[in-house]
Amino acid sequence: MEEGTSKSPGHTPVTDPAYCQIWDPREDCEVRQILDRIADKWSLLVIALLDLRTLRFTELRREIDGISQRMLTVTLRQLERDGLVRRTVHPVVPPRVDYELTPLGATLHDTIEALINWTEEHRQEIAAARDDYDRRAADSELVDA
Repeated sequence: MEEGTSKSPGHTPVTDPAYCQIWDPREDCEVRQILDRIADKWSLLVIALLDLRTLRFTELRREIDGISQRMLTVTLRQLERDGLVRRTVHPVVPPRVDYELTPLGATLHDTIEALINWTEEHRQEIAAARDDYDRRAADSELVDA
């Protein structure tokens, strides 16, 4: 590696075979596609809620503030396709559909819980950094004007 070359993942060339096995930033990389799906804000909320219990579609929609019916449908289908959520249709009138985490989805919840705990632990530091940034940005706008 040349002197002055960054070793951080954001600067590692995609052509490095060892790096591509771990994380490949290209859109067609399967790992990136999975991360894009599970790190989506709606997916995180659905997985967190389903860890508590099995829920019906309407219950999920009521619990997730701001999600549209279409977006919840898309999110649930993608999570089901990835094997993280199980959809059960009960043969009653009107039809009843329940959603629950699969064992694979339950393992992902542990990771999400760690992320939530990290966020809670550092939220005051982040709020202070945001305030500092906003003050500097406002001062910069005054200088630029």
